[in-house]
Amino acid sequence: MESGPYQTSVGEPLPLGATIVEGGVNFSVFSQHATLIELLLFDRYDDPRPRQVIPLHPRLHRTFNYWHVYVDSVGPGQVYAYRAHGPWDPAHGHRFNPRKVLLDPYAHAIVYGDNWSRAAACEPIENARSAMKSLVVDPHDFDWQGVVAPRYGNRERVVYEMHVRGFTRDPSAGVPHPGSFAGVIEKIPYLLDLGITTVQLMPVFQFDEREVDNVNPVDGKRLTNYWGYSPIGFFSPHRGYYTEDWTQMRHLTGFREMVRELHRAGLEVFLDVVFNHTAEGDERGPSLSFRGLDNAVYYLLDPDDRSRYADFSGCGNTINANHPMVRRLILDSLRYWVEVMHVDGFRFDLASALSRDAHGRPMREPPLLWEIEQDPLLIHTRLVAEAWDAAGLYQVGSFPGERWAEWNGRFRDDLRHFVRGDIGYAGATAARLLGSADLYEAHGREPHQSINYVTAHDGFTLADLVSYDRKHNYDNGEENTDGHNDNISSNYGEEGPTDDPDIAALRLRQMKNLLALLFLAHGTPMLLMGDEVARTQRGNNNAYCQDNPISWLDWGSMEEQTDLHRFTRELIRFRRGHPNLAPQKYAIGAETRGASRWGRVTVAWHGVKVGQPDWSEGSRTLSYGLDGPGDDPLHILVSAHDEPLRFELPPPPPGRRWHRAIDTSLATPDDIVPVGTREPVEGTSYLVADRAVVVLVAT
Repeated sequence: MESGPYQTSVGEPLPLGATIVEGGVNFSVFSQHATLIELLLFDRYDDPRPRQVIPLHPRLHRTFNYWHVYVDSVGPGQVYAYRAHGPWDPAHGHRFNPRKVLLDPYAHAIVYGDNWSRAAACEPIENARSAMKSLVVDPHDFDWQGVVAPRYGNRERVVYEMHVRGFTRDPSAGVPHPGSFAGVIEKIPYLLDLGITTVQLMPVFQFDEREVDNVNPVDGKRLTNYWGYSPIGFFSPHRGYYTEDWTQMRHLTGFREMVRELHRAGLEVFLDVVFNHTAEGDERGPSLSFRGLDNAVYYLLDPDDRSRYADFSGCGNTINANHPMVRRLILDSLRYWVEVMHVDGFRFDLASALSRDAHGRPMREPPLLWEIEQDPLLIHTRLVAEAWDAAGLYQVGSFPGERWAEWNGRFRDDLRHFVRGDIGYAGATAARLLGSADLYEAHGREPHQSINYVTAHDGFTLADLVSYDRKHNYDNGEENTDGHNDNISSNYGEEGPTDDPDIAALRLRQMKNLLALLFLAHGTPMLLMGDEVARTQRGNNNAYCQDNPISWLDWGSMEEQTDLHRFTRELIRFRRGHPNLAPQKYAIGAETRGASRWGRVTVAWHGVKVGQPDWSEGSRTLSYGLDGPGDDPLHILVSAHDEPLRFELPPPPPGRRWHRAIDTSLATPDDIVPVGTREPVEGTSYLVADRAVVVLVAT
């Protein structure tokens, strides 16, 4: 190889990655089983060969298992990569191939263009030109302008799960830079008006859009990895969301400007992070980074055949998360996103996979999860677990640790069943509405640690949940075999779009019912992007590969769905105005002695008759009152019956009357009425329409 002009010296083993120091850059990478590492310096990401190859001699440039070198006179914007020499011995877990150009696991930016070839990374050939490359970045080169992150109390938070690209990619968004970090900034006023406190971004770690090989059988177009749940680098924002030229990515401006402006507006930023697997897939997948640097360290391997991968993620491989060096990598990544990128929280995809040991067995006290929880640099960071994995480990209510919140899959399922009218779910739904104390209280958790949701990126949208009996995933090119088969949904008489006004009205009411119960429930509510305007994916419940209008938010629907949008916005405001809906501690029975002295929210259960709750198997009603310090008493009536029912009302406190705040059976604007315009309820009962949620306030 042609030698370049840069002078080198031994360098330092720590920190890992490419670190700017006086006069140059220190490079360090981990590999336990390599016999030689080469640092490659490129002028451009698509150069066919490196400008300079710097061999790292084991006796000079290796300290324990860190390979390191100092390169003089290079700095931010330098393109680099590695080659790793070592045994090609898949039977023992080793897959070294010095022809493969590899990314730095600690790369802060990853650059590529039309040169990138996933196929070449899979084949046993030299791939210098067609590989992705790492970029030297100065992490301190950004002006935060004194903006600091907002601090919301656990009872105040309302989460909005959104996709960076899908949020503004549709032409109807009308933004200068659609589908980008910059596009999100343009829509901050919309988020503020909606009333959410926190945006939870689907994966923004660098991923490979070309990972998907499927073709849409309808139009013949190749599909792409749209969701991004297959990371390549744990430190690098996704190249596809930048508006900057690759030469400017060394500033990381796009992502950090988005975070800064969201913070300036008073909005938190959570990231959906994927540490359970990578885009390198199974034994047929590409060598991008971890596999080529030390496959036997970074991945869980099949103990009976170490040429194959243990797959607890459903994506071909599983990260060996509790290996000491991999634990360090994950912790360093989290610290980086908090300290350098100013992120406020993380939702961990398939987090239960991170509790497995080197043999794939669940650990009672997994070191990684406890280290994340106790890390002093992450102490103010919100931690949320998707408390299951793809191999049947389900830990909702029992996820290891103390301060982790959990995606409450039981909340989603029980509410869907109950609102649909299925019998046998009244008791379970009652527990969900009070923060799922049956799941969490015995473990010392608090209500806010239940992340309540009815829909998320994975599955039907809210509109599709009430429009389809079955999934329609044919556009994914997998013959409709992918995605969940049981969606706990209903089309209410006609599959998909309808011109029947009665069906359309019932669907709207059911969407309002689900949203109402979501925001009335104790815990932290999470709303899926576009549910507030009835976004549809045309019955696709697994749109991971649909980078097109199926997944994008159609901003034109704002005009068509003003009723639902207004209802959602006012629901969030209603919740914020009533502390009884977001208690710090679990509610206790109204008859509990000294309840008011303890300052606790109390609950009184009723049925269609006061004081006579119906917990029978066939019950499809709930009636309960909430009372607590600093708030007006609330009385909530829920009926999943297909005919009206008259509910007796308990007497309001002396000197007060019941006023109707919410009735999902009524047309806008009477479906949810702001303070000051609420009508008093006459008499001692209330007629609840078929399939409706009613909230009364005693004032």
